[in-house]
Amino acid sequence: MDKTDIRSLNFAQLSEQTEALGLPKFRTNQIFSWLHNKGVEDFSEMSDLPKSLRDKLSERYLISKCVVDSKLVSKIDGTVKYLFRFGENEFVECVVMKYKYGYSCCISTQLGCKMGCKFCASAIGGFERNLSAGEMLSEIYAAQKDLNIKISHIVLMGTGEPLDNFDNCMRFLELVTDERGLNVSIRHISLSTCGIVPKIYELADKRLGLTLSVSLHAPNDELRSQTMPVNSKWNISELLKACKYYTEVTSRRISFEYAMIDGFNDSEKCAYELAKKLGGMLCHINLIPVNNVRENNFVKSNGENIKNFIKILESKNLTVTVRRTLGSDINASCGQLRARKKQAY
Repeated sequence: MDKTDIRSLNFAQLSEQTEALGLPKFRTNQIFSWLHNKGVEDFSEMSDLPKSLRDKLSERYLISKCVVDSKLVSKIDGTVKYLFRFGENEFVECVVMKYKYGYSCCISTQLGCKMGCKFCASAIGGFERNLSAGEMLSEIYAAQKDLNIKISHIVLMGTGEPLDNFDNCMRFLELVTDERGLNVSIRHISLSTCGIVPKIYELADKRLGLTLSVSLHAPNDELRSQTMPVNSKWNISELLKACKYYTEVTSRRISFEYAMIDGFNDSEKCAYELAKKLGGMLCHINLIPVNNVRENNFVKSNGENIKNFIKILESKNLTVTVRRTLGSDINASCGQLRARKKQAY
């Protein structure tokens, strides 16, 4: 009998399961708390449940979990990067960053990625499978347990494309914001997408209130298609139309991610073109000095080009920041640690 991932069940579904087992209602609260407040990885740890019930649950269900395969800690800023293992040769990355407001956790949503963005290491080795909601949660619980901290902010921006794993990500959001569980505010959660247009509309209609980050990385289709295959399916015009819909429906500002690549997309012409594209939209532009990845030859823009780019965008009344680089000494960017591990197999 295939076992059900009990950590992926929302409270209502768990209630249905416990009722079907003939259990009193208070058992649902107990089990949910063990799974999502204490983050247990085995039913034997649920000490206030009778042993007979723990055995029965173990026969029918599994608790999704991950184990730490390797861990890197930045000597510069304390950023922690984990390589978690789920199954045989199944690895994902997770990064924990400390800010003044607390701890933020960047999690993976898939094993590998289908999107193939050329400046990103996440797609190296190809796509394997989606992560369940419970597996995504287990990344957070494992990090919290290892560091003895409480995560208050979450970013779905690790390995994988969240909107390509839409249903599991929506269940994750439901569970991680449940006040009976980790109880993270939805406004403290960001979801990053390379631009799967139909799912942006679907996400907008849910009116969740999370922050949507869109990987744009170019001001026109010619440049964007060279680095982001998704642009051949949904071009910039279609993408921005969906983004405007998102802002109108949710009243939430979109963050446009723009990787600054030397000699490719960092010219003054690109800056003016980008400003024209995004003018009047409820948005914020986050410039990212591109990561150095062994598998490509991209070089990050120099400081002077970045300053000029910012100056042009701000002259057009756009809000711009440069992403703070954390964990630079441990390759804390998406996919690099996993890629090296996969290549070693």
